[in-house]
Amino acid sequence: MSFSIAFVAGVTPTKWTRIWGERRPDVPLSVFRTETAEQIAVLHDGRAEISLVRLPIDETNLSVINLYNEIPVVVASKDHSTLQADTVPLADLAGEHLLQNPDDVPEWRDLADEVRDGTRRALPLMRDLDETMEQVAAGVGIIIVPHSIARLYGRKDVVSRPVSGVADTRIALAWITRETTDDIEEFVGIVRGRSKASSRTDTGAAAADAAASAEAEAGAGAGAGADDTPARSDGRPPKPPRKPKKTDKAKAAAKAIRVAAAKAKPAVRKKVENSPGRTRPTKNPNKGKSRGR
Repeated sequence: MSFSIAFVAGVTPTKWTRIWGERRPDVPLSVFRTETAEQIAVLHDGRAEISLVRLPIDETNLSVINLYNEIPVVVASKDHSTLQADTVPLADLAGEHLLQNPDDVPEWRDLADEVRDGTRRALPLMRDLDETMEQVAAGVGIIIVPHSIARLYGRKDVVSRPVSGVADTRIALAWITRETTDDIEEFVGIVRGRSKASSRTDTGAAAADAAASAEAEAGAGAGAGADDTPARSDGRPPKPPRKPKKTDKAKAAAKAIRVAAAKAKPAVRKKVENSPGRTRPTKNPNKGKSRGR
């Protein structure tokens, strides 16, 4: 039985599929590229169990994990005068003809001269991005796409530059929530960089063992009268005592030094002095003698 993975154009899953082959040689992979319009349809119709998608998507009934962002770039013919700078401000592209649906790049749509004044002309027939790049190379117009797309369909007669003022696109991992399997969790762990020893299933088992061990220790302590900490209201075992910090040890050592120094000091007898302007009272030598003389 194989495990099927779909990925949208521009994503390179090679590293993850290689790790899968090393960890799960018993489960062969079925990997295929999909167009943006079908990136979640392949999940719902069962062609793929997990899909590497470009957001936004309809996330209904899906689990989605963001992976990374892609910067937008503008692609134009190699001799285009506007693309001489390292980064192109979006405002500099307001007078260009976009070879895409303006709604695909709403930031450009809101600034575009041809949209505002109604002079935008119909797009030529372009069945895929290869044909779109043909139009770009011929100087018919520009496109604004994620960097990975520009690199994938790059040609010697076009040039691309990062464009400021357009939001990044996000690459994510998606699958149908109710159909989550151990294989899906394993692949999610690989994509997230978890090692084989720290896979989600191993982590869950370790957590369960740790909880059971803590509960057993708490019960043993209560039976021996060694733990007087009251149990929690929800029935969980009491929290373990706080581990001493390094600062606690340092404070205790400093206090011990101060106490030892105080004990080592010789006792000094206080000198009593009369207050200025006062005399010590003296006893009357005749007091108590008989007056009968």
